[in-house]
Amino acid sequence: MEYRNDAALEFLATRRSHPPKLLTDPAPDRDEITRLLTLAARAPDHGKLEPWRFLVLERAELDRLQPILRQEVLSETQDGALAEKAVAAFGSPVILGVVYSPVASEKVPEWEQILSAGAVCLGLVNAALASGWGASWLTGFAALNQGFGRAHLGLRQHERVAGLIHIGTRRETPPERPRPDIAAKTVWPADNQT
Repeated sequence: MEYRNDAALEFLATRRSHPPKLLTDPAPDRDEITRLLTLAARAPDHGKLEPWRFLVLERAELDRLQPILRQEVLSETQDGALAEKAVAAFGSPVILGVVYSPVASEKVPEWEQILSAGAVCLGLVNAALASGWGASWLTGFAALNQGFGRAHLGLRQHERVAGLIHIGTRRETPPERPRPDIAAKTVWPADNQT
């Protein structure tokens, strides 16, 4: 094939997310973050609605939010382990939030816009990994709790966090994990024709 990109295929075959506990400083600088966001924004987007926006949480902002996040989790759940897990995730060198911000459209249903925001999340993780950074796509309390998002992340009433993309320098490569059994997940309808 004329347009085959073996390096890209190898990357996709071997890519692995790096949990926040495996990330350390330095974080990408603002120019590098802008480049990563530019690459991520090349996601499928039916109608060119751009039903997403970005939120950059640098180290100083994460330090400010950690005690607030701990208190919010404890107030809502009374679960100390969950609070510590949420706070630990905010220990990443930088977190790039992808905010799902739907656009009213008669042509493009909401579910397609949600998929576009998800594609941006995956594109951002892959852009970071391909650039040599460690990265992972997480949600957790900070992303899922609407009150926290509106009060502390600047979300508007109609918005949600699609993903928090944790990025930093890789300390180590995580072990490979089991992957899906593609044969068990795939149906070939033409094979069932009689």
